[in-house]
Amino acid sequence: MTTEVRRLRNYINGEFRDAADGRTIDVVSPVTEEVYATSPLSGQADVDAAMEAAAAAFPAWRDTTPAERQKALLKIADAFEERAEDLIAAESENTGKPIGLTRSEEIPPMVDQIRFFAGAARLLEGRSAGEYMEGLTSIIRREPVGVCAQVAPWNYPMMMAVWKFAPALAAGNTVVIKPSDTTPASTVLMAEIIGQILPKGVFNVLCGDRDTGRAMVEHPTPAMASITGSVRAGMQVAESAAKDVKRVHLELGGKAPVVVFEDADIAKTVSGVSEAGFFNAGQDCTAATRVLVHESIHDEFVTALAKAAADTKTGQPDDEDVAYGPLNNANQLKQVSGFIERLPAHAKVEAGGHRVGDKGYFYAPTVVSGLKQDDEIIQNEVFGPVITVQSFTDEDQAVSYANGVEYALASSVWTQNHARAMRMSKNLDFGCVWINTHIPLVAEMPHGGFKKSGYGKDLSAYGFEDYTRIKHVMTSIED
Repeated sequence: MTTEVRRLRNYINGEFRDAADGRTIDVVSPVTEEVYATSPLSGQADVDAAMEAAAAAFPAWRDTTPAERQKALLKIADAFEERAEDLIAAESENTGKPIGLTRSEEIPPMVDQIRFFAGAARLLEGRSAGEYMEGLTSIIRREPVGVCAQVAPWNYPMMMAVWKFAPALAAGNTVVIKPSDTTPASTVLMAEIIGQILPKGVFNVLCGDRDTGRAMVEHPTPAMASITGSVRAGMQVAESAAKDVKRVHLELGGKAPVVVFEDADIAKTVSGVSEAGFFNAGQDCTAATRVLVHESIHDEFVTALAKAAADTKTGQPDDEDVAYGPLNNANQLKQVSGFIERLPAHAKVEAGGHRVGDKGYFYAPTVVSGLKQDDEIIQNEVFGPVITVQSFTDEDQAVSYANGVEYALASSVWTQNHARAMRMSKNLDFGCVWINTHIPLVAEMPHGGFKKSGYGKDLSAYGFEDYTRIKHVMTSIED
């Protein structure tokens, strides 16, 4: 029995189109390893067409009132709720994610985030107008930056698309967004839904590979480039954007430390860490992947965490008992497997450490102990269902180990000592510090990192302001 291969298309200027030269990419299911669709391999002509459409649509969209943009975004949120099952099906096909978890953990926050930015459109803030020099009144204007070139990742194709287009559109910008070449289906479906609400050219989707994304960033039209992806990809985007001084928004990798002190509730901490480490197969920049445990409870903690891993199940999208699905693609399975195969002799695999089954990119929940600070698996992002454990002797060493990587996106501290928690939140060099929890995000609070985790904020008023520019207007008030 053969599965019909669907044809996905770009969405440019209000219509669906194939690539100008007809080239396509096979889209492979991470569950079956079979081709389920083809998508356009967009080239320069397609990039030119999308940017031209977005540029032509910008003046009219820029000049809409905040109330009009709010109304449009609220319609999009309502439409996403109405088409939730279609979006879930597309996302699960894209990624192999469990259907139930996608329904409960992705659709509600996505819709909420769109509604948040719909409200933010009407609440831009700035300094008070006034006479800062005698006889002259100064006014601050917040304006959209223009056309935004946006590149979304494959780990959360739907949600990361929302994080990009919602604040950009709310601020009055137009958008050309490229999904990952391995996960285009849900973004193309979003275009179908959004296209019935927004004027043509305001929202455009380009499918393609890295060269497509590179051409978008290098194109002279966009005023801003935004990417969620690897550090290497972020560096390339920043380098390309520097050639014409584009604004850049980068949300890159993570290597989140989880610092567990001796007074932590071990059962609660293990539960929280395993959930936050294995969710979405660990394919999350904020995943609880790097656990640092006080030496006095290290052995007990490792035993409990290994048991939690053994009790965690991966499997088919329609299995309600699974905690996560497959890794996204063959290259990612190879990368995760490689980290385990290259472990040093002093490391010990406490649970997992192997592929699950012979079809699909499934990998077992894995716990590795006995590691040193300079080991490859400690320093580099695995992006899989792998949790490492190290021990520390005191607070200073915990801080040193936690900060001793090139990433600085997220972290957590587990302790009952309030003063210690406050000290750790001050000393941990990460964009987010959770205390006695790990991984919750809300639309009202910013998400973004430091160091090689990038710069710029997603979510919150800060994320909204990233898509605006500031203009000073001064006028004489003297006769």
